[in-house]
This record gives sequence, structure tokens and C-alpha cells, in this order.
Amino acid sequence: MVWGLASVFVVVVASALWAAWVFTRRPRPVRAGTPIPANQKRDTPPQQPAVATTPAPAEPVPEVFPLSSEEVFAKLHELALGPITAGESWPAPHDEIISKTDAVLETVATEDRYAPRRPSLLPQLLRAVNDEDVSRRELVAIISKDPSLVGNLLKMANSSFYRVSSQAVESIDRAVVILGNDGIRSLIAAALTQPIFQIRGGVFPEFPEIAWEHTFRTASATVTHTAIVEKSDPFAAQLLGLVAGMAGIVVFRVAMDQYDTRLTLRPHPGVVASLLDAQSMAVAKRIAASWGLSDRIQAALDDQTTAVAADRQTALGRSLTFGRLASALAVLHANKSLDDVTAQISLPIAGMPATELGRLWTRLTAKQEAAAPRKNAAPPPRAAAR
Repeated sequence: MVWGLASVFVVVVASALWAAWVFTRRPRPVRAGTPIPANQKRDTPPQQPAVATTPAPAEPVPEVFPLSSEEVFAKLHELALGPITAGESWPAPHDEIISKTDAVLETVATEDRYAPRRPSLLPQLLRAVNDEDVSRRELVAIISKDPSLVGNLLKMANSSFYRVSSQAVESIDRAVVILGNDGIRSLIAAALTQPIFQIRGGVFPEFPEIAWEHTFRTASATVTHTAIVEKSDPFAAQLLGLVAGMAGIVVFRVAMDQYDTRLTLRPHPGVVASLLDAQSMAVAKRIAASWGLSDRIQAALDDQTTAVAADRQTALGRSLTFGRLASALAVLHANKSLDDVTAQISLPIAGMPATELGRLWTRLTAKQEAAAPRKNAAPPPRAAAR
């Protein structure tokens, strides 16, 4: 009897112990903020199989390619003349305009109507600015012989580009002191060619300003390349850039006069652009020869007309090639016709150190540089209607 009661007691105790053990193993609800004992794990829902997701396609990044020099100048012509279709043909009467313009341009260097004669002071000035022994006083004395030149120089010296203080520049002596020889060389060269820019645009009202912008920047870029890379004559480079720009103005004026003889024929932008490409450098060389400019300047212009490879060009020729292209890109950028990325990757290096190239680009695209010649330095007037 006693054995039976003992057996029952053992079974009851064992059952109680089993129930207690099961109870302690069951997860209990945990209130927020209550730490979970290290030996206790939460129930976690069963892991769902991973679903493969396809990422959204990235926006394609448009590729940017540098422009060739031909493409750059084609864009410059469009900016100055209006839309031009590549490879476009035109009616036969326009071919007659081209032939007549070519004939006039053969002798244009001696025509006062289109290109100014060589200034009488030019030989003296060229010798003076290139002679380190010539004093500033002697240079002032030469300049003072030409009242027109004095007026142009003072007007330029007081422009926002050249002026260095709030005090007006009222004498050539002060202009020379402030600007130094390099500055006065630039002013002389620009003043010598200034009259040619007094033109009308007619049906191409933007042409005069774009032509001046390009010429001004070409001279600046050519001088910089000459000084930094070629170690050549900056004044010759300045004059070279200005004469090259002046030649384009002459070609334009002659073409417009030929169209004036055919009043029923509206000037065609493609015709004018083709004349500028074909004749500008040849006309520049004729003008340089008639002015008695150096053989180096004429050789540099030859480099532009014969498509000489860069490694075979003269020092001034390389600088002018660089200057014309860099300035065309700057004009397009300044007039919102070319984005900054495309313009800069199209910029020719031509031996320029990266730092100097960056500084030059900043100068060429500065607003005040573009505005100075037009607003303060005997600018070409806005074109009147034809």
C-alpha cells in the first residue's frame, strides 16, 4: 500500500517539474524598452525567399565631343550671319556676286574705300616700340604727332578694360606710365586698325559686333601664346591678330557693296560665309604687304592660307592659328552659342601649360573684356538698315 502511494507521489512530482520546465522555455512577451536576456531569443517570422529586383536604368549621360576648327568657324559664321545649311547651294546670281567680290579683293589693299592706307607713323612706331633704348618720352613724342591717334589712344586708355583707377587718363604721358610699353603697344596696334571697324551690318546686324569681338580676342590670345609658348614678339603678334580681323571686315564690306548693285537679290549668309573662309587670310596678306609689315607677319598669314601642318608653321603662324580658334570658341561661349564643357574640350592646347591656358580662357570669356571695345573704345555703331 505504501509502495503504491509512493509511486503516485513520484509521478505527480515529475509531472510538476516537467510543466515548470516547459513554462520557463516558452517565449514571453517583451515590453518596449525591456532588455532581452542573452540566453533568450525572440521568435522571428520565417524568412521569406529573396525576390530578385532589377535596378531602374540610369539616365544615359550624353557624350561630349570636341569640335573641329571647321565646325567652330561654321558656328561663328552662323552667330554673325544667321542660319547656314552645310553644303547648301544657292541660285546662280549669287555665284556672280562671288566672282565680282573676288575680283575686287585682288586690289583691295590699295583701295581707301575698303582698307586704310598704311598710317604714316607706322614705320616709326614699329621701330620705337621694338627698340628697348627708346624712352617713353620719345614714344610719346611720336604718338603726339598724330591728333587722331592721340584721341583714339586716350579713349581706349579710359575704357573699362584698360583703365586701372577711377582717375581719368587725360594725357599720353600718363597713359604710357600707367600701361607701360606692352600696354601702349596694344593700344597703338588697335588704334591703327580702328577705323576699319566703323561698318554697317545691313541685313546682318550682328556681324560688326561679332567681328570686333573675335578680332579683339584673337589679338589677345595670339599675344599670350606668342609670349608664353613661342617666346616671340608680342607686338608683332598683336598687329597680326588685328590685321587678320580687319581683313574679314574688308571681305564683308566688299561683298555687301556687290549685293548693293543687285537690289533685288537679298544677301545670302552662306555666300558671305564662304567668301570669309576663302578670302580673309589672302586679303590680310595683301594689306600687310601694302603696309610694309615684316616678312614674319606675312609668313604667318601664309600659314593660314596653305593649311600648313602645325609642326611646319612659323612661330607667329602657330600663335595666330591658336589665337583665332581660341577666340572663336570664346565668342561662341560668351554669346550662349556653345556650352562651357564643349568649348573647353575644343580649346587647342598648342603647347600652353594647363594653368596658363585656364587663365587665358578666363580672360577671353570675361564680360568686361568683350564689352570694353564696343562701349568705350570707338565701337562700331549698331548697323542701320540697308
